[in-house]
Amino acid sequence: MAEKLEQYIGTGRRKTATARVYLRPGKGKMVVNGKDWKSYFGDRPALDTAMRAPLTVTENVSKFDIIVNVIGGGPNGQATAIRHGIARALLRVNPANRFALKKAGFLTRDPRAVERKKPGLHKARKRSQYSKR
Repeated sequence: MAEKLEQYIGTGRRKTATARVYLRPGKGKMVVNGKDWKSYFGDRPALDTAMRAPLTVTENVSKFDIIVNVIGGGPNGQATAIRHGIARALLRVNPANRFALKKAGFLTRDPRAVERKKPGLHKARKRSQYSKR
């Protein structure tokens, strides 16, 4: 009979990006959309720091392998969606992590998104220049 694979799931969102995050016991490897995170995001250490911040706060950096499926948005929105998903998955690992994650602000979904374009305007708020004559 097959062994049951222990994994914890968290969903993270930011702007238009949505990330499904799977935490499995392991050595700290991160795979994003089937690729190593470095080849997916390129050479952007700030994004790595942002994504791994919940693991650092809860002292779980090399305890879990992370598998991520992310869609929508750009690199920054995807990285912060992954951070949100990792934080939610860590709550399922150990509910005692809640205080540290909440204090760091990783459990709150960032509600900011692009404002819609209004009719009669060039962009969301940009108008035509006023002409007196």
